[in-house]
Amino acid sequence: MDMRVPQAVLQAYNNNVFNRERLIPGSDTLFQTPPKYSVQSYEKSIEFMFSEQLKASYNKEQHAMWLRWNPVTRPCFNPELLDDLNNYCRFVANTDAQINFDEESLPLEYTVISSDFPKVFNLGGDLNLFMRMIECRDRLGLIQYGKSCIEVLYWNYIAYNLPLTTLSLVEGECLGGGFEAALSSDLIIAERQARFGFPEISFNLFPGMGAYSFLCRRAGQKTTEELLTTGKIYSAEEMLALGVVDAVVDEGKGKEEIVELIKRRQRSRNGLVSLAAVRRRVQKLDFAELLDVVEMWADAALRLTPRDLKLMNRLVTRQSDLCGSRSIH
Repeated sequence: MDMRVPQAVLQAYNNNVFNRERLIPGSDTLFQTPPKYSVQSYEKSIEFMFSEQLKASYNKEQHAMWLRWNPVTRPCFNPELLDDLNNYCRFVANTDAQINFDEESLPLEYTVISSDFPKVFNLGGDLNLFMRMIECRDRLGLIQYGKSCIEVLYWNYIAYNLPLTTLSLVEGECLGGGFEAALSSDLIIAERQARFGFPEISFNLFPGMGAYSFLCRRAGQKTTEELLTTGKIYSAEEMLALGVVDAVVDEGKGKEEIVELIKRRQRSRNGLVSLAAVRRRVQKLDFAELLDVVEMWADAALRLTPRDLKLMNRLVTRQSDLCGSRSIH
């Protein structure tokens, strides 16, 4: 394997993808640097383009922001996509639950995370990057990558400090860090063909960007450890039975289900949003817990053997095969 420091890491450091001044999610400090995006208004929606990999659409009738990612290579959280997602989180957190554009002021009540990558929600961490940082013994790089992930997920988990309901729409493969992302939302809507799992144990590691914290609070310790230690891939129906997923619908019906859910909740939205805030207060998940786990994950990653890394590389190959004609690293 190539022992040189990967260009992606060097570029990330040079462009401050990891090292820009970031705020702890949930702090009261105002963002100093406004997020970057382009915007276009239509009759029923407002489109926000954060990058080639990330776009969001605000639906004026649903009062919902639909976020869709479309990674340019494998459907994983590459450093550039994480930077785009951080921009999106700062954008939502600064809205004060109001979308203001072209003399319109409209309420923001729901956010939905989803994927434009065919048949895949997200496959999780950038394993190629992990392998190279492990080979270079770059503990700081691993921690900075993990911190970039948990910042985004924690913003979603706390609903951006706003009276919002957050949803994940899962329409395909939802593995590793992708599963962690889905778990950070208040509600998970899955289409029947979706599959879920944490394959990290197959190469002697564990998912370190919130899996245990989010899943244990949602489904309990026994279910959490079963999902994290077996490496099994679960169907959407199995996730529903375990209480991990909130609803399963037929293929192609996920968006329709969310639209109907918004309608059903209209009368009681304030009470339901408040209950979600109460749940987060009682469960007491703070950012420091997630950061501690990231450091444990980085230390565990640096203990992986050459055999473990070969197994990790095999998973990258399988992910690339899953992506078919898409270009890969």
